Amino acid sequence: MRSRYFIFMLTCLFIAVTLILSGGKEMAAFHLKPASSPAFGPGILKVGARGGDVYELQGRLKFLGYYTGKVDGVFSWRTYRAVRLFQYSYGMKKIDGVVGPKTKLKLWQASKNWRPGMNKAPAGGPVLKIGSRGGDVYDLQGRLRFLGFYTGKIDGQYGWRTYRAVRLFQYEFGMKIDGVAGPKTLTKLRAATKKYRPTRAARRVAAPRLPKTSHGLSRNDLKLLAQAVHAEARGEPYVGQVAVAAVILNRLESDKFPDTIPGIIYQPLAFEAVADGQIWLEPDETAKKAVMDALNGWDPSNGALYYFNPARATSKWIWSRPQIKRIGKHIFTR
Repeated sequence: MRSRYFIFMLTCLFIAVTLILSGGKEMAAFHLKPASSPAFGPGILKVGARGGDVYELQGRLKFLGYYTGKVDGVFSWRTYRAVRLFQYSYGMKKIDGVVGPKTKLKLWQASKNWRPGMNKAPAGGPVLKIGSRGGDVYDLQGRLRFLGFYTGKIDGQYGWRTYRAVRLFQYEFGMKIDGVAGPKTLTKLRAATKKYRPTRAARRVAAPRLPKTSHGLSRNDLKLLAQAVHAEARGEPYVGQVAVAAVILNRLESDKFPDTIPGIIYQPLAFEAVADGQIWLEPDETAKKAVMDALNGWDPSNGALYYFNPARATSKWIWSRPQIKRIGKHIFTR
């Protein structure tokens, strides 16, 4: 009787130990299991992709200010360019416009405050002015020197020389001239200095002559853009030619227009040069340089989407558009 009881107790003890050990392994496995991705699904996102992950991608990019198109869940070329710009700005090794695990993680870290439906960055940001100090000022001075506006010592101290350099930059880029580097000025400065690196000698560099690709645009896109500038604005002051290029690029970033350079330029009734055949004229070096300046962030039109010659325009619609400024013979409008 005792032996049976002893065997019964041993069996119960064995079962209990087995359950405890197996439960411990399961708990250990639970704790050791890597956390799932905090954002997106497991797949790679690239041009042509559709669905919820693309919605999230576009929303986060728009929240950070890199994407300006419609949040529609379609990975178009506009989304591709926004991804490339994000990858470049965050110093990623691969700038390919493809959203893999590393880009997803970096984007999630940069937009932790984003929530579905929040597609605009929160107002505010650093405001640098006389007396400011630190890394942000150091970066500001480096970028201004890279463009040739600042010639002083890069020391992280916002002195009067930095103030004057900021005012000059604001003047050249058609901004409010107050010598204060707020969110708008800093955003424009970063867009104009995408090739800046802190270790590189800060100097003004000549605009390249049509690289193989730029900002997600092909060589053919850049040539067509230069043709449009030459046909539409030759004879205009240089700033006016840059403004025409900027209008086309502004349309590229607007969800009211096609999202390719050919689609914008060949859109029916969009450009007189297409209708009269002057679009096929060979662009000169000035037009090519104007395109590169516009690509590097200079927008003398102040965000215009349209322009017209008041001496020739007969459309009531174009005259009804809110006017921004006049450069040469062209009036630029919203």
